[in-house]
Amino acid sequence: MDAKVMNQILEIAFEKRVSDVHFEVDNPPFFRGRGQLIRSKLPKLKPEDTEFIAKTILEANKRQLDPSLREQDASYSLPNGGRFRVSIFRQKGVIGIVMRVIPPHIGSFEELNLPVVLSEIVKAPNGLILVTGPTGNGKSTTLASMLRYLNENYSYNIITIEDPIEFLFTSSKSCIIQREVGIDTEGFGAALKAALRMDPDVIMVGEMRDPETIDACIKAAETGHLVFSTLHTQSASSTINRLIGNFPPEVQEVMRQRLADMLVAIVSLRLVKDKSGENIIPVVEVMRSTTTIQACIRDGRLDEIEKHIENGVAQYGMQTLDQHLIQLCQQKIIAVDEAKRITRSMDLERKLMFTS
Repeated sequence: MDAKVMNQILEIAFEKRVSDVHFEVDNPPFFRGRGQLIRSKLPKLKPEDTEFIAKTILEANKRQLDPSLREQDASYSLPNGGRFRVSIFRQKGVIGIVMRVIPPHIGSFEELNLPVVLSEIVKAPNGLILVTGPTGNGKSTTLASMLRYLNENYSYNIITIEDPIEFLFTSSKSCIIQREVGIDTEGFGAALKAALRMDPDVIMVGEMRDPETIDACIKAAETGHLVFSTLHTQSASSTINRLIGNFPPEVQEVMRQRLADMLVAIVSLRLVKDKSGENIIPVVEVMRSTTTIQACIRDGRLDEIEKHIENGVAQYGMQTLDQHLIQLCQQKIIAVDEAKRITRSMDLERKLMFTS
C-alpha cells in the first residue's frame, strides 16, 4: 500500500457515492453502498497496510501515530476535494480504519427531503436545537443543511466546534468559523468557553458527550445564543431523558427547568430505503418546545410528550416518527416492511389501516 493506491481507492468510493470505506487486516477494502456492505476484489490488507493508511491520515492532520493508540477520530481530504470523516481503532492488536464519505455539496432542506418546518425552527433568536438519531442516520448532514440556511439568509457570526470538521463552509451572508477538537482546541468544553468571547450569534457543537459540554451548551443558550448540537438518541423523549440523566439526582430538577426554558426543538432522524431500493430518504420526528411540552419537561412527564407531538401537526408542524412513516407508506414512497423495520411501535399496520 502506498499513498497513490490509497487515494485511488478513496477516489473510487467518492465517485461511486458510497457512504463508508472499511480497511481491516486480512480483508480487502469494503464499501458500504445503499446500506449494504460490499466486499471489493482488491487484495487482502496486511497490518503494515492499515498502519500506513492510519499514519498518512494522521500526518495530514499534523499528528503522529501513537503506538498506544486505541481509537482516534480525524478527517482526510483528497487532492480533488473529496472529504472523509475517519475512525481509527485497534482490533485484535492491529489497526483498522473506517472512513465516512462527506458529500461535497451541502444540501438544502428540499434537496434532502427534510420537513419544511426546519426553516421555521432555525429562525429562533436563541435557545437549544438538537438533532438526534443513531450513528450514520444523517445528523451531521441535517445540521449542515440548517447552517447553510442561516448562512444564506442571516448576517450571523457562526462558530462550529467539531471532532473532526466534516462539511466545509464558505461564508456567505454569515461569517463562519470552524474549529476542530485536537487541532484548534483541546476539547468541546474549552472551545465553548472560548466561543462565548468570540462575539457569536450561533454556536454548533458536534456532539454533547458529557455533563460539562451539556451544561456549557445550555449556558450558551441562556446567554442569548442559538446553539445546535447532536446526541445518539432515537426520539425526543429519550433525548431529554439522556440529557437529564447525565447529572446527579440532586441537580436533575434544576436541569429540567433550564432545559425546558431553553429547548427550541428536537429533530430525530432515521434513514430508510425507498421502494426502488435505489435511494435513501430520512424519516423525521420533529418536536417543538410548546408551553405544554415545556411543562412536561419541568414535571418529568416525558411519557406524555409523544402524544403532544402527535397533536401538534397542524398548528406547529410537529410529527412523530410513526406519523412520518405512515405518510411515506400512504404516498407509496416506502414499503410497509421497511417502515416496520425501524419503528418502535408494535401496531404500525393498525395505524395505517385507521388513517387510510
